[in-house]
Amino acid sequence: MRALCYGLLSALLLSIGWPPYGFSPFLFVAFVPLLLLEKELLNAKPRFWLLKIFCYSLLTFIFWNASVSWWVYNASPGGAVAAVLENALVMALAFTFSSGLKKRVTVSLRYFVFPVVWLSYEYLNHNWDLAYPWLSLGNGLAANYRLIQWYEYTGVLGGSLWIILCNQLVFYWISEKKHILRFKRRTLVVLLCLAVVPLIVSLGIYSGLAADSQNSVAKGASKKSINIVAVQPNIDPYNEKFSGDYQRQLEKMLSLASTKLDSSVNFLVFPETALTEEIWENDLTKVESIRMLEDFLKLHKQLTIVTGASTARLYKAGEPHSSTAQQFRDDSLWYDNYNTAFQLDTSGKIQVYHKSKLVPGVEKMPFPRLLKPLEKLAINLGGTFGSLGTQSERTAFVSAGGIRIAPIICYESVFGEYVTKYVLNGAGILCIMTNDGWWGDTPGYKQHLLYGRLRAIENRRAIVRVANTGISCFINSRGDLQQRTPWWQPAVISASLESGDQLTFYTRYGDYIGRAASFIVLILVLVAIVRRFTGSGVKG
Repeated sequence: MRALCYGLLSALLLSIGWPPYGFSPFLFVAFVPLLLLEKELLNAKPRFWLLKIFCYSLLTFIFWNASVSWWVYNASPGGAVAAVLENALVMALAFTFSSGLKKRVTVSLRYFVFPVVWLSYEYLNHNWDLAYPWLSLGNGLAANYRLIQWYEYTGVLGGSLWIILCNQLVFYWISEKKHILRFKRRTLVVLLCLAVVPLIVSLGIYSGLAADSQNSVAKGASKKSINIVAVQPNIDPYNEKFSGDYQRQLEKMLSLASTKLDSSVNFLVFPETALTEEIWENDLTKVESIRMLEDFLKLHKQLTIVTGASTARLYKAGEPHSSTAQQFRDDSLWYDNYNTAFQLDTSGKIQVYHKSKLVPGVEKMPFPRLLKPLEKLAINLGGTFGSLGTQSERTAFVSAGGIRIAPIICYESVFGEYVTKYVLNGAGILCIMTNDGWWGDTPGYKQHLLYGRLRAIENRRAIVRVANTGISCFINSRGDLQQRTPWWQPAVISASLESGDQLTFYTRYGDYIGRAASFIVLILVLVAIVRRFTGSGVKG
């Protein structure tokens, strides 16, 4: 019974520490009950002790996942259950693997096992086919962004490392018996330094950044201003957006934009899948929505438009097609569907980007070699299983004035290292286009907003965030939110943003913490294997 209480207490602390409503200091002690449970089982080593650790940790992570991401149910009940169980299962496997590894390395190496295994898990969860980094521990500090300005050096995994190390120190301070007084004093000093020093550093960075009313850019960065208008049309994704008249929807967005447009505005931004017409990329000149935008540009010749769209590409007979392509029924032709961003201006050239970090199970079929045989069955049951097309390059759109803007579509904004690729390709401003209305008025769209501000801090880039509904806003490079729109209301906002050109340490090197942790885990595994075969395993 005590073991069950330990597991549930960890789940409770993780849940009440999570944004948007949580009190984040709880995250710094949330793993302590679970670590105490693990220690009891490691020392007692009852029958099937490792299986028991797995079961208790699985229960912990199911409770945590369900309590902070239940809102996925609004979009897909089955998807919500699958996401909770899959993510909790992988977390439990990581924790159990850490427990098993601790028993097979030297006592001095045990201190490193849990931090590096957990960071390796989070790194994996950013990069494999079932990528779901929504609950990476570093994301849990997004509401306290003034205290994590050093993410420009470490990214989200730096926050995860901070949380894990504090948890581990508190655990050792509570549980260690050897040389108790001296050990506890030293542990307490290290813990206080670990807790306080990053806060002081972060507040120093925050106050040191140049901040005006609209945006913040790193000192020394060259400044190039653009005036930008973002439109939140608030079109119901369930009852109107994909079944209503696409022309009337576009006319609504252009009408809203006109209320803020004047000759000084350079950019006009619409949200994800703003264009719902059936668009074939093979010949965009025949697309009515594109012609409507081009006519609008004739009235605003200085303007550049960035918009989301649902598109497809038809492969000619005999033309090689991608692995994500689907075949027309009773036909030899193939086609790809895309979640797309367009950039248009008066030059007549249309720049295209295809969303490439896709939602597993909804936009992407995970492990295609293994699950490909199920694709036809899934399509027959509603077409929700399969993959959209992607592209390998993180395209930064280039305006006539030389401004490079990153078209980041919805789920892509949760992946820190992924977003750095746009910046490395020259993006001076980040544009997050999303449609958060699927989740209803829940914590989901608020979490998504907070995670987006982390991308501003990591790359020191201003962000325009434009949602079909949810929250549209501007985010400066310190992470400050400006001109937040209300939920479920049409809105138009405008601002002058600075295009940055400096590269942060994190932009240059990405998730190096995760790669280093994974390398250390491999070394520890090798040590464990050697000790096992040389008969020098640790007892107790």
